[in-house]
Amino acid sequence: MASELQQVFEFIERERGIDRETLLNAVETALLKASKKAVSPARELRIAIDRKTFEIRAFARVQVVEVIKEPHDQILLAAAKRVLPTAKVGDFMEVEVTPKNFGRIAAQTAKQTILQEIRNAEKAKIFKEYKDRPGDIVSGTVRGFERSDVLIDLGRAEAVMPSRERVPIEEYQVGDRVRALLLTVEDKPGGPALILSRSAPEFVRKLFALEVAEISDNTVEIRAIAREPGYRTKLAVYSNDSKVDPVGACVGLRGLRVKNIVRELSGEKIDIVRWNEDVKTFVTNALSPAKLLRLSVDEETGTVNVIVASDQLSLAIGKKGQNARLTSKLTGWKIDITKDEADISFEEKVAHAISKLATIEGIGKEHAEKLVRAGFLTPEGIVAAEVSDLMAVEGFDEQSAEAVRAAAEKVFEAENKILESESEA
Repeated sequence: MASELQQVFEFIERERGIDRETLLNAVETALLKASKKAVSPARELRIAIDRKTFEIRAFARVQVVEVIKEPHDQILLAAAKRVLPTAKVGDFMEVEVTPKNFGRIAAQTAKQTILQEIRNAEKAKIFKEYKDRPGDIVSGTVRGFERSDVLIDLGRAEAVMPSRERVPIEEYQVGDRVRALLLTVEDKPGGPALILSRSAPEFVRKLFALEVAEISDNTVEIRAIAREPGYRTKLAVYSNDSKVDPVGACVGLRGLRVKNIVRELSGEKIDIVRWNEDVKTFVTNALSPAKLLRLSVDEETGTVNVIVASDQLSLAIGKKGQNARLTSKLTGWKIDITKDEADISFEEKVAHAISKLATIEGIGKEHAEKLVRAGFLTPEGIVAAEVSDLMAVEGFDEQSAEAVRAAAEKVFEAENKILESESEA
């Protein structure tokens, strides 16, 4: 048993890198817990493994007495002197209490403890290896699935890509090679939990840092990023060197750099735009290739109002509003895109006037439609009219006419106050 145990310890120390003394201490502690009843009922027991011979022995701490009252915790003076000639009544000493069948118990417990320590050491080693790496890109092989979560084998560790971190258009098969962003590393009782993501905007940022030398050496910075995973990403880039074109650096010769990233992202479109501290210039760059006629910035509401020609409207807004939505995320401003009034048809003008009046508290959509059809297009026009003029509109009586006029007057006065404060500024 001793020689076998020695070989096991030496193998584990050599192959697994687990400190031998740490393992010996763990086995001693486990043996004490597992074999306390089998060894001795003594209150104070100690299991010791000889560091040279690897022999396992059990010891009990007993007190030297003249008359034994507690057999398992006391020893007669005469018996004590045979072990330690200098012993005297009242002294405490250790005596060996190793039972005859202790080898079998010790072997089984030692085996279980060693296996558990190996598992614990492996978990600790994995956690130590990955704990400082969140934000890095790692590679692995798809090992399986738990519902819609993907289990990925990283070699010495297993990671999980939750369904929320998957790219919606991507499908995975067991054995597929996958690159992903290491999102978080959590030290849990069952072992480190490594969470991966392919949908995070940071994944795209890291791919560009790997592909574009100017980003990795900080010549070019990615100032902002907005992403709808699997469909489109917008990057705002800036150069710290006036001689380096940030967009050109990211695109690469013949588009090679960005093509490599698009391939990694399963064909996801990537728009690379030049960052600018001026909001109007930044929004113009971000909405490219759409051509804008005018822009105005409403800082109070955090909105950029964009006017485009009718043939540019769909391009500026993008499919299902994607271009405008990503531009809003990228710039941090709300983007309101409308057609130039010169391009708006009569029916569109009517619909716009109805929509605007309908938002006024106290008017509503039903009254708005009737007012616009009767020629009252704005709050100012309603205020300028007499109550009798409003009563002439179909479906209006004196009470409803007065209520609508009061609501319009409230909005009109508020707009005048804003104009006055702006002129004073």
